[in-house]
Amino acid sequence: MRRRQQPPLAKRHGLDPARVRMPEDGTWRTVRDFLVASERRIPPHRIDAMLAAGDIVDMNGPLSPDAPYVAGEAVWFHRDLPTETVVPFDISIVHRDDALLVIDKPHFLPTIPRGGHILQTALVRLRRELDLPQLVPAHRLDRVTAGLVLFVVDPSLRGAYQTLFQDRKVHKEYEAIAPHDPALTLPTVVRSRIVSEKGQFTAREVVGEPNAHTTVELLDHRDGLGRYRLTPLTGRTHQLRLHMNSLGVPILGDDLYPKATDRAVENFTDPLQLLASSIEFKDPISKSIRRFETGLSLARWASDSSP
Repeated sequence: MRRRQQPPLAKRHGLDPARVRMPEDGTWRTVRDFLVASERRIPPHRIDAMLAAGDIVDMNGPLSPDAPYVAGEAVWFHRDLPTETVVPFDISIVHRDDALLVIDKPHFLPTIPRGGHILQTALVRLRRELDLPQLVPAHRLDRVTAGLVLFVVDPSLRGAYQTLFQDRKVHKEYEAIAPHDPALTLPTVVRSRIVSEKGQFTAREVVGEPNAHTTVELLDHRDGLGRYRLTPLTGRTHQLRLHMNSLGVPILGDDLYPKATDRAVENFTDPLQLLASSIEFKDPISKSIRRFETGLSLARWASDSSP
């Protein structure tokens, strides 16, 4: 297996530098000309400033403003970070050893950097706060969903743990708060075909061979609300939210289903009442059964509890 080339720049804010490869058929005269043409989101004056400061490098070190284009070679640099609103919730550590880190992710915090969320993500915050620069996630949890996320501390074990999730060898349970419908026969298994399209915030159910399976159980109910256990066999985009909506009991706080709202990203009120509550799997290294349970609870059920 081909080894990944180590970046010649150190991490910054817990992030690796961007690697940009120069195409074999490129005809640009300089690296600067290539970057101006290829990095459309970076203004030319900013590329000039980065080159002048020595912030764009190849394997031999910083590049000069007139460094020649070299087909097939790569350059590295750190992209400027977007302005982000601080997510004002702590990350709780559920378990930590030399191989694994298991956390309770709060609502509204993305798992990994994406789009306008970079520093305010679980991965980057953990890398910085725990001084674990090689930390990587074994799986992901939606930004608006709270609960358990498993990270790999030892880079040599990354593939083993990520494969567990890819091969569906991890038993995951979620808790959700949604309206209670006494006419629903539960437990039930919801099967449907879910598709998601690039650039779309929502996924949708379509006619066709099912690719998403969820078991839905009612744990308790009171005052028109139900507390549900959701056990997904698959992991399609927004699967649990779509399946609860298809049953006629959309999860409380859902800003996409049944109807998208215009909630601002910095609005941290009324979180989605969905919680990744437990993870269980056979450890690929020790071969023992490992189970982790959340220490969080869903606010709507807790706040509506009788004294």
